[in-house]
Amino acid sequence: MIDNSIFQNKKVAFHTLGCKLNFAETSAIGKQLSDEGFTKVRAGEQADVCIINTCSVTDTADHKCRQAIKRLNRLHPSAIMVVTGCYAQLKPQEIAAIEGVDLVLGANEKFSILNYIQQIDASKQGEVHRSEIVTVKEFQPSCSRDDRTRFFLKVQDGCDYFCTYCTIPLARGKSRNATIFSTVNMAKQAIAEGAKEIVLSGVNTGDFGKSTGENFFDLVKALDAIPENIRFRISSIEPNLLTDEIIAFIASSQHFMPHFHIPLQSGSNQVLQLMKRRYTTELFSNKIETIKKVMPDAFIGVDVIVGVKGETDELFEQALLFIESLDISQLHVFSYSERAGTKMLEIEHTVSNVERKRRSDILHSLSDKMTKVFYETLIGKTTQVLWESRQKDDNMVGFSNNYIRVERPYLKTLVNTVQTITLGDWNEEQTALKCLK
Repeated sequence: MIDNSIFQNKKVAFHTLGCKLNFAETSAIGKQLSDEGFTKVRAGEQADVCIINTCSVTDTADHKCRQAIKRLNRLHPSAIMVVTGCYAQLKPQEIAAIEGVDLVLGANEKFSILNYIQQIDASKQGEVHRSEIVTVKEFQPSCSRDDRTRFFLKVQDGCDYFCTYCTIPLARGKSRNATIFSTVNMAKQAIAEGAKEIVLSGVNTGDFGKSTGENFFDLVKALDAIPENIRFRISSIEPNLLTDEIIAFIASSQHFMPHFHIPLQSGSNQVLQLMKRRYTTELFSNKIETIKKVMPDAFIGVDVIVGVKGETDELFEQALLFIESLDISQLHVFSYSERAGTKMLEIEHTVSNVERKRRSDILHSLSDKMTKVFYETLIGKTTQVLWESRQKDDNMVGFSNNYIRVERPYLKTLVNTVQTITLGDWNEEQTALKCLK
């Protein structure tokens, strides 16, 4: 039993790193603390508790986590420092040894954070509470509102794929989810709180239903049946789980936007085999063609990893040619990072850091060209834009149904509203298209 009287008027500071799932979970933790009397620290105030929700997808992510811990410790030297998330699950002792850390909570323990704060032993530094994530079956729902207009709804957690380069199954555990019924109710609650757009988030979103005997397509149909005026986006979905049924349904949906984020990781079948991915380039290419056939203006973002062990110069060139052949809108490029406990470390061939950067630069340049071409095909077309609260100079920005960034003169009454507009030419910085009415 929590004695919430001890938390009245206590100040808490949050720092979240990594994916949108982490931000959704931090939001859920923040609500727990707020309900028990905590208030969020303001600039210049001293926090009583600092909570850092970490990422561990690369060495760079780990480094950023350590930097954040040290910075918050300097800013709030008397605060209870709590570190949780993927880095805390994978390397708890490494974090516990950092000066100023009081509590290290595993991925499952983060949702009982109040109990651990209440029971903390002040004489100990780096107290660790971490269960083996592979044994965790519970799904912890969460939903967050970003600093603009979107809500991120966590619909799934964990992954059963065990790709050779990835530690996510070790950090997040097995694939699991809530029921369709409770997920739809969470979406309705977000709408009641003012959501105009909800992004479905997960570790392996398309694997929804694994723990409840349901499936992702049925979730999509149930959400689409919500009568309110709401836009849905799918944060990311594996190509082998993006069925032609789902694509055809989204093409005719009023609620689901023509916007896809699909991990490719490599355009070489040989490298995909080394990664233990569950599809081929042929399947991937077919998915892109299927989307474009029924939604010619759909935005398609694609994840790619460069420099994995075993990716020779020849295989990279092969992958590059394949990626260049795709009718896609943007690349999200990641440089490979060795992760302890992964099977890829057993592969002998190593790509130097210099070569990884070269390959990354090539794909970033290609991505810029693809995005420019995609935007310019849409100039003069009519679309609907959800305007955001951010203001730059005298302008505001919003995103169209198919995720085109649009800019117009700021008008407060348009914030968090959907407006039908005509897309104009580029703004001066070529970061958005102008809004023509």
